[in-house]
Amino acid sequence: MTLKKLYLLAIAMMVAVLLMPLGAQEQQRKVTPVKPSTNKVLTPPKGTDEKTIERYLTGDTTSLRAQEIKDSLARIYPHYPALTEMWLGVNFADGLLKVFGQKYASFDFHATFNMWNRLQPVVVAGLGVAKDTPDDMNFTYRGKLSPYFKLGANYNFLYKKEPQYQLYAGVRLGFSTFKYDITDATVQNPYWGEANDNFELKGNSGNALWGEMLVGLKVGIASNWALGWEAKFHGMFKEKKSDHGMPWFIPGFGTRGGKWAFGLSLYYTIPMNRDRWPAKDEEKKKLR
Repeated sequence: MTLKKLYLLAIAMMVAVLLMPLGAQEQQRKVTPVKPSTNKVLTPPKGTDEKTIERYLTGDTTSLRAQEIKDSLARIYPHYPALTEMWLGVNFADGLLKVFGQKYASFDFHATFNMWNRLQPVVVAGLGVAKDTPDDMNFTYRGKLSPYFKLGANYNFLYKKEPQYQLYAGVRLGFSTFKYDITDATVQNPYWGEANDNFELKGNSGNALWGEMLVGLKVGIASNWALGWEAKFHGMFKEKKSDHGMPWFIPGFGTRGGKWAFGLSLYYTIPMNRDRWPAKDEEKKKLR
């Protein structure tokens, strides 16, 4: 064997010695990991329900997952009973405005039936009165205390929330039959140079049918008590004219030229079928 071959053989042996640790490490990484002891108790995540842990340990995962899906859907789409609650309210917006100088007012009481926390039939009954002597006119308008009625319904957009919070849109059909007087009217006779003549038009009567579209907000302020605000847009459907013209004020509707009206109401809530309401998260934890 020549010197050159011996030299190459020595280099090959040195390379082999250097690569042996790398091969051992590669073989060590390919070894299958040892399965941990089954006797070791694993700590569940913090906050996991005890009954949930028990069902997982017993292998009952199919029904458990189905229940979890059902609970998740119940949180997203809570199901309230058909008759959830009833509100008894009084609208005092015009009363406040009359204190500050408004010449007319409509006061009403209303009952609202909250069904499935979505659809809400509404019944309204009230009284309206007016008295005004316009600055640029020569008469006094006196609208006698007269009744009005409304029927309608709301749709609650916050049906996933608790019933004490409501954001809704609604429609109303209103009707009123009323009487009014025109007094202190004066007519000047400049041709003869005579004094002004006074006359009165009493006992005028009329009735009106109108519709309303509205949006409203209701917020609970105390146990079973709530405040509500409404903005209404209304238009006349049918109206009876008197022999002397059109009335200036219509109970429940407002003045003839007005298209918008606002309401401020205080509600007393009567819960119904409370045991069938969706349970709150804290209540569910207590039941588990």
